[in-house]
Amino acid sequence: MRVLKLAHVLDVSHPVHKAMVYMAGRVEEISGDRMRIDIYPGGQLGQERDLIELLQIGSLAMTKVSTAPLEAFVPEMKIFGVPYLFRDEAHRWAVFNGEIGRALLLAGERFFLRGLCYYDAGSRSFYTKDRPIRAPEDLRGRKIRVMKSATAVRMVQALGGSATPIPWGELYTALQQGVVDGAENNPPSFFLSHHYEVCRFYSLDEHTAVPDILLMSTKVWNSLTEEEREWLMEAVEDSVTFQRKLWKDAVEEALREVKEAGVEIIIPDKGPFREAVRSMHESYRGTPLHDLIRAIESVGVDY
Repeated sequence: MRVLKLAHVLDVSHPVHKAMVYMAGRVEEISGDRMRIDIYPGGQLGQERDLIELLQIGSLAMTKVSTAPLEAFVPEMKIFGVPYLFRDEAHRWAVFNGEIGRALLLAGERFFLRGLCYYDAGSRSFYTKDRPIRAPEDLRGRKIRVMKSATAVRMVQALGGSATPIPWGELYTALQQGVVDGAENNPPSFFLSHHYEVCRFYSLDEHTAVPDILLMSTKVWNSLTEEEREWLMEAVEDSVTFQRKLWKDAVEEALREVKEAGVEIIIPDKGPFREAVRSMHESYRGTPLHDLIRAIESVGVDY
């Protein structure tokens, strides 16, 4: 039997973990018990950067990462940190499932990292402790936690805030102690992290849609037979469909739960936010990233 080790940092209640458990079940079924995926959740084998490095040397087969920390390994992944890149959810998935998305999944192969699929991580929005974010000017002088991503730092700075990279596991305490005034993330992460216990305002400005990627070591991928690759990819694709439904339900549940817990949910006018980051888009002019932005903007959608 072929056994693949998959490690990630998510809680077992997270929709992406549940999707990977579903994938593991499907791969055993499809392969007739000739392939198995063993999953190590919750950071058991290290944080995201550690896991990526284990993939590079072939000591770990697979992991789930956000594209933000992947920027340090695969520069093209910076594209997903560009704010207001996608017109809507349909446009986003047209990009992920199209030629551009497939090319980005394979862009890390020169660094021994092969992307297998995108998992839905929705849109990221700001949440704060003491006062709400209704317009970009409300971010002025506010310390906002971001992922360790140069693009995320630039985005918050463009909106007038002070970007502060802090590891996810340290963020609850940082919010409690006032190290930062707020953070930004999708609704399920805001809810499952219990950050709503500290931050009472959630502004759905939906500035970025940073997907999760199921990543595989090219050293392990290259060791698979063609049949094993087919088993794996069929299970992966089935898990994407499964996860998208789970994600939709998780977003609805998260917003309902935090609202019942007393969080004020704000739906701001996105126009001023888009205008505030226009200079960030233009700053990429003359670079490959600017060409990629234009290519993504031109992707059509069949509604």
